[in-house]
Amino acid sequence: MTEAEETYYTEERWQNWLTRVEDEELDPENEDSARLLLNLQDDAAIAVAKIVSAHEEETLSEEAALEELEGVREIVLSEPTFEGDDVEEKVMLIDGVQTSLVCVFYAAEEYIVGGPAEPAPLEEYVEAAAEAETQEDLDAALGYLVQAGTRIIEGDELDMSIAEELEYGLVSEWLNGLDSLQSAMSDPEVVEEEDA
Repeated sequence: MTEAEETYYTEERWQNWLTRVEDEELDPENEDSARLLLNLQDDAAIAVAKIVSAHEEETLSEEAALEELEGVREIVLSEPTFEGDDVEEKVMLIDGVQTSLVCVFYAAEEYIVGGPAEPAPLEEYVEAAAEAETQEDLDAALGYLVQAGTRIIEGDELDMSIAEELEYGLVSEWLNGLDSLQSAMSDPEVVEEEDA
């Protein structure tokens, strides 16, 4: 199998994670539950990091890389279906993961099409995004974090302690996704489902 034919992410892989979520008694306050959700999120971010890296190494063309990203996005952002008692809560938890990953997909697309944003301290992008969120300009907030994401792909490092200063909201969710992207870019090792 050549690099170009590599499968970066599959529906089956995502479904395996969802099955684990369905089988567990999930409590976001519980460390094991939180780790399961984070691993599921990191796993998708790793797929994104591998696509971006393959494009940078010129084993994937721009068009092919964007197609691969779109494929992963369709799998990961599809509506999950669960059975059992706490379906609504599980859907809500997966929705949080999906929201976090939205910024990751946009940042990767932006990077592939337009390269990294202008160099600037990443904290400034985050502060601008938080400010835009308080003005209820969510498109601008997402735009700032997408730019920060392209800088992370380029190799800049974001000090995640800045997240502690943020009100809980979309910016903090998207930032959570960028944290997964940052980990994936520095160590794109697959999260084994058994390790989770």
